[in-house]
Amino acid sequence: MKIFIKNMVCGRCISAVSAIFGENNIQVKSINLGEVETETDISEEDLDSIEEILIKTGFERIKDSSHQLIEKIKNLIIVKISELDIAENFLLSEFLSSAFHKDYSSLSKTFSQNENITLEQFFILQKIEKVKELLLYNEFTLTEIAGKLGYKSVQHLSSQFRNSTGFTPTEFKKLKVHNRKPLDSF
Repeated sequence: MKIFIKNMVCGRCISAVSAIFGENNIQVKSINLGEVETETDISEEDLDSIEEILIKTGFERIKDSSHQLIEKIKNLIIVKISELDIAENFLLSEFLSSAFHKDYSSLSKTFSQNENITLEQFFILQKIEKVKELLLYNEFTLTEIAGKLGYKSVQHLSSQFRNSTGFTPTEFKKLKVHNRKPLDSF
């Protein structure tokens, strides 16, 4: 049985959800971002119980197919960005169409209608959050960050960063409080 779960965005989320299922004696066949496959079917009563625990932990069971698709899209984008290997000529539309074997316009329409943000805007916001993280770690120069996240230039990254945050990357680094958003808050 497949159960789709909202707000699973990292390895720690997988561990947390795995623990929830384990503590409730539900055998898991596989667990990935946004998705748990159990060895056997689960009763509605057990599903309701799991759902209550998931909600208390910041997750949520996704019941309808359009929300399941949206969660898969979000997770795929988050993973792509976390790899730090986005080519300068990367096209989100081609990437998602290929991954889901669906027309990008239908994916985009479904996403926008349910999330009140476009796919492109979501992608940009996720990249900006990754830029914030990388700036705080101070492991890479701004030029290296731009290259890893598919920006054509440092100026393009800086412009997008400023439009999103109100600060240049340099100004952001100097701030005492770094307003970063959890990846699942978009």
